[in-house]
Amino acid sequence: MVDRKGLEAATAKQSHSIPAPSFRSLFPGEPYAWLSSRQATHNSPRTWFLTTALSPLIIRLIRLLLAHGDYVVACLPPSEIEDDGRSAEFRELINECKSNRKDREGWKDRIRGIRCDGRVMGQCGAAVAEAVQFETIFFSQVNFIKAALPLLRSQHTGHIIILSSTGGHIGTPGMPIYTSAIWALEGFCDSLAYEIAPFNIKVTIVQPNKEIQSLTNKIIFAPQLPWYDSEINPAPSIRDMLGNVLNMNPETAVPDPNETDEVQVRYPKLPPSATDRLVLETVHALTAIGGHENPPARHIVGFEGATAVKEKLKTVTEELEDFVDASLAVDIFDSELKAEAKEGKTRESPPPAPASTASG
Repeated sequence: MVDRKGLEAATAKQSHSIPAPSFRSLFPGEPYAWLSSRQATHNSPRTWFLTTALSPLIIRLIRLLLAHGDYVVACLPPSEIEDDGRSAEFRELINECKSNRKDREGWKDRIRGIRCDGRVMGQCGAAVAEAVQFETIFFSQVNFIKAALPLLRSQHTGHIIILSSTGGHIGTPGMPIYTSAIWALEGFCDSLAYEIAPFNIKVTIVQPNKEIQSLTNKIIFAPQLPWYDSEINPAPSIRDMLGNVLNMNPETAVPDPNETDEVQVRYPKLPPSATDRLVLETVHALTAIGGHENPPARHIVGFEGATAVKEKLKTVTEELEDFVDASLAVDIFDSELKAEAKEGKTRESPPPAPASTASG
């Protein structure tokens, strides 16, 4: 494990200092006590285009953005807005915006909801047209990015934030397609970042832990394949982990996978205090990074996520060094770089241990 104090000290030296906003006036209970009372330090209002606005994480993000004076365009997937349970928190937020509460004054004028399905390119373009009046737009999926780029290029500014997960670095048993999709999206954005940098458009990938995305969005369980039953396959089962969480609430409980061959669809329902603790680190990261003059290309949210990613990168580096001779063997011509690579491996390799002897 990485020493936590060492990681915090290293983080403090980074040039991307992130101010801590305040959540106390926006959320009930006692969210993270270690967050300071300062709001995000961006002086001018930002404009946010949120491609899926009904998750508990995004609801809390919207509250913080509106409190800061930002503008919000919220995309409402038609398949989700019709679900009373899924849309309940968003409807509650809209009622707050329309209320006479002094601390919610002006909120209703700075938020707009749009029915939009990111899978339909035409709807993405229509959403961009709606959002032009809010000046600056940020997108998180490929179709939204493609629809928005003409506007962002013309105004010569913009910041695209991808809310990904640590799945962009680390694969998880039982989630190969999810991991593939995350890597594809991040790869697209890595390439795109170089293309749009001359237009002063920034790209940031924010990676919270995988459970944050899983427990704030729709979960679909396909029928259990017998080869992956937890009693047969020793690999950790994401199905069992998510099932345990869903079964804590009678409304979201799922049947035993061995007793049904039907697809199961659930929206997790966590206690508000648990949801706050789950997502507020990510909400803080998004509000602090959005619109930053020099944002990071990637930001790992939380100590556990940062530790896991560092361990993965350490493993990749060690494997690269172990097989550097095989990598260099394909070089036809000798070069200074090849010699330096071999010298580097020799310098870093520990001396061989003395041979042990055994007496009979």
